[in-house]
Amino acid sequence: MFVAPTKSETNMAIIGIDARFYGTIGKGLGRYTQKLIENLEKISAQDGPASGRDQNQYVVFLRRENFDEYQPKNKNFQKVLADYRWYSFAEQLFFPRVLRKYNFDFVHFPHFNVPLLYRRKFVITIHDLILIHFPTIRNSTLSPILYWIKFLAYKIAIRSAIYRSQKIITVSEFTKKDIQSVYKNIPESKIVVTYEACDKENQESVANGKEIIKSYGIIKPYIVYVGNVYPHKNPERLVLAFKKIEELKRDVSLVFVGGEDYFYERLKKFVAENNVGNVVFAGFVPDSDLNVVLKESLAYIRPSLYEGFELPPLEAMSQGVPVLCSDHACALEVLGDSALYFEGKNVESINEAVLKILDNDELRQDLITKGYEQIKKYSWEKMGRETLEIYKKIRN
Repeated sequence: MFVAPTKSETNMAIIGIDARFYGTIGKGLGRYTQKLIENLEKISAQDGPASGRDQNQYVVFLRRENFDEYQPKNKNFQKVLADYRWYSFAEQLFFPRVLRKYNFDFVHFPHFNVPLLYRRKFVITIHDLILIHFPTIRNSTLSPILYWIKFLAYKIAIRSAIYRSQKIITVSEFTKKDIQSVYKNIPESKIVVTYEACDKENQESVANGKEIIKSYGIIKPYIVYVGNVYPHKNPERLVLAFKKIEELKRDVSLVFVGGEDYFYERLKKFVAENNVGNVVFAGFVPDSDLNVVLKESLAYIRPSLYEGFELPPLEAMSQGVPVLCSDHACALEVLGDSALYFEGKNVESINEAVLKILDNDELRQDLITKGYEQIKKYSWEKMGRETLEIYKKIRN
């Protein structure tokens, strides 16, 4: 078992990372946590003893579901089982006991769910304030009473984590400003922006691409949406825009890619009730096929009303796919001029953007070129190094 060095032996920091979201089970949070740890490992290897720099030691906490998914590649990293479900009583009561066993300088929580009973130093990453801005029963399968009790608990946890943390990491300037607007009297110096990134572009074609998309029920030329369909993602207006496209007898379909859940079932009912025939539900698509589904599409569309960062559009750009996106503040910040924007709350505006991308090959190629340039502005290694600088400031 890993034995943390004492403060008298070394100047290195002993850091805990709550990685219970690590990997595929944590979706967007899981990707962020995974890339953070992978790049901290790489940086630690590059900045080894020969460089003269101090070496931090990391204890990475995982759930049973993702414990085998993470295999440390650096001697300064050790994994520990902390099988406590997110947002649970076990997380609140028992996880702090585990954390207190280690002589941490601080712990990094990549989400707001910091146990209220953990009273030592920590840094948090706040990706967005969706739970605060969209407190609607439509976001939950719970009864109204249980939902509002849960929502109140979330509000208490977020507020507590923000005010008690030593530093707040955000993934966009938009989220930083949003935090400052909602939670008053937080020094600007306490909030630091470290942008996320997407993997390098992959321009290789796939010989059997047509067969792969057919296996998901995709036949017509199509525009693709990838992800969950929570209300703030604005899927219903997107469907209504494609109903207008269908009425114009344009040979294009809208493909939703995402695992089956309550919200997808509800969207399917909405499609049926509105008699929209050009919508395809492809279901869950593994990463090995997702790049093909993206590459074979005419465009990727993102109608969200609110996001803390815009990683999926960047990932689409990395595959050489033009992006259509609603013009919310975070999208404008992250995507710049590399996307074709529309008003998310305006069905006609969505419809017009789709028609533009269908009818203008020059526009499509221009967006593809700009997309390749845009993704170069972001780097997971840069995010890791900036996070490490934050760690140093907390340590000091």
